[in-house]
Amino acid sequence: MIAKNPNFRYPIPMLSLLLAVSLLQPTAPQDVARAHALELHKRYPLIDGHNDLPWSFRRGGGNIFDQVDIRKFREGGQTDIPRLRAGGLGGQFWSVYVPVSLGADEAVKTTKEQIGIVYKLAKRYPDTFEIAWTADDVERIFRSGKVASMVGMEGGHSINNSLKTLGDMYRLGARYMTLTHSLNTPWADSATDEPKSHGLNDFGRKVVLEMNRLGMLVDLSHVSAETMHDVLDVAKAPVIFSHSGSRAVCDHPRNVPDDVLRRLKKNGGVCMVVIFGPYTSQAIADWNKTRTAYRQGLDRQAVGVSQIEAKMADWEKSHPRPKATLKQVADHIDHIRKVAGIDSIGIGSDFDGGGGVDGLNDVSQYPDLTAELIRRGYKDEEIGKILGLNVLRVMREAERVAREMKAATTK
Repeated sequence: MIAKNPNFRYPIPMLSLLLAVSLLQPTAPQDVARAHALELHKRYPLIDGHNDLPWSFRRGGGNIFDQVDIRKFREGGQTDIPRLRAGGLGGQFWSVYVPVSLGADEAVKTTKEQIGIVYKLAKRYPDTFEIAWTADDVERIFRSGKVASMVGMEGGHSINNSLKTLGDMYRLGARYMTLTHSLNTPWADSATDEPKSHGLNDFGRKVVLEMNRLGMLVDLSHVSAETMHDVLDVAKAPVIFSHSGSRAVCDHPRNVPDDVLRRLKKNGGVCMVVIFGPYTSQAIADWNKTRTAYRQGLDRQAVGVSQIEAKMADWEKSHPRPKATLKQVADHIDHIRKVAGIDSIGIGSDFDGGGGVDGLNDVSQYPDLTAELIRRGYKDEEIGKILGLNVLRVMREAERVAREMKAATTK
């Protein structure tokens, strides 16, 4: 269990020689916050809600473990063991994403294969990764100096409208499921599709309750605001957003409106703040809308594919894409803290799935975000909650609710 004594310190896991040496070097004033951040990452487990390394492996084709050794720097990627160590990661929900374009049966099969990649990752690098099934496992693995590895399903299409398949996925290790991805499921609406159920339908409510009974976290990233509210109406356990931001800071349908954040506080759930430009920066969101409108205008002119591509290249040259920044990620954290409170915040990077912003480009740079929070006046205990203690609390509560629901059905 998490100690309530604020002076409690986790045993310090073994760090790489690089980090150990860096902490011994004299620090300029601007480096003090980062040195402090590294110490906090030793004290508290940083639990990232979403990393797409398993799918990036699959895109490589064949047996990726024969082609790539992540003990070394992985060119073109954002995640490897040296950078994980430098970033002070303590726990990871590995996304077992599969495309919504797959047929229903194929989606189930491919999701199970993706779960297998997570297990192979732990088997291939047992000195770095270990599978975690519970919150207690996460803490134990973190104390041992390894990265606690968990499975997160990204999209309800992975269960093919079957509560039995949902249970199978839980038994295989899935500890959260995002209810939709970019398109609706037959029972829940996506944030980026035309409304069909206007939230959850009756089967969708059954899915949420069954997830509560199993102890699987309900993930509301990617779902519509109506679906968010419907889930909060029915859920018996805290929910998560595995990789989302604040809609008030960046007006994108993938982000969380303030009225939902206020309900999230009452629910006891956590919004794990995403590190992804279009969801982080309002300037990028506006740029994308303008670019899309310009492209649609060219499509209506029917001037031909090659001419459209040339005009789009000219437009992008004269309208360079803005940059999202680490400070803007921290702005999302600030806003969620203001609306929902410090107990409602986590981190969900989306690295190796499109994630990364200026100053926070890969897993090695998590301490730079922590340092920014230090500079903004966050207390150590508050940062500990953001890094991972909030997620551990949510996991424990979901486990408790599952035990109670199962006990009630056996009476």
